[in-house]
Parts: sequence; C-alpha cells; structure tokens
Amino acid sequence: MPGEDFLFQLAATLESRKGADPDSSYVAKLYSKGQDAILRKVGEETVEAILAAKSGDTLHLVRETADLWFHTLVMLADAGVGPQDVIAELKRREGVSGIDEKAARPQENK
Repeated sequence: MPGEDFLFQLAATLESRKGADPDSSYVAKLYSKGQDAILRKVGEETVEAILAAKSGDTLHLVRETADLWFHTLVMLADAGVGPQDVIAELKRREGVSGIDEKAARPQENK
C-alpha cells in the first residue's frame, strides 16, 4: 500500500535521526531530551488535534493530525518499534468486534 510505504520511509528517516546532532535535526533534539519530552509532545499534539476536530476546520484537523502521527512515530521509534508493528496489530484485529477484542485482552492491558 502506498500509505504504508510512506510510513515505513518516514519511520526509517526518524530512526536515522537517533544518532544525529541535536543542533541539526528537530527529531534528534527530541530524542536527546528523552522519553518524557517525546511523550509530552505527543500529549500536546493530541490535545491540539482534539481542539481542531471540535473547531470544525478540516484543514486544521488534518494538519494537527499530521503533527500527532509524526510525533507518535517518534515515540514508537524511541521505544524500538515502528509502524509495521502497529499495522500488524490493526490487521490482527480486522474483522473482530471491538468489544470482543477488548474483552480478550489480558487484565493488565485494560
């Protein structure tokens, strides 16, 4: 799928920034600040996407969602996983009722 290809390409770029000079790359700067800074950024972008959705401005929503997805990919890379892991999980859930899927999760993940 073209969307998957793009996500994989972006994930590879984000991975390559892990060793970059923080002064040369926004992503390298995020990595250098550590997990808490990355998670704060994901939280900030989540709130901004929600507010954009409430505003009814679809262009604003798309732009804020792009920011959220981008920073979520940074978070995943920092944790050593990537979009392929999330896509595999979504594919595993395909065709399964959300209620049934959630009920089947181990108790600690609920």
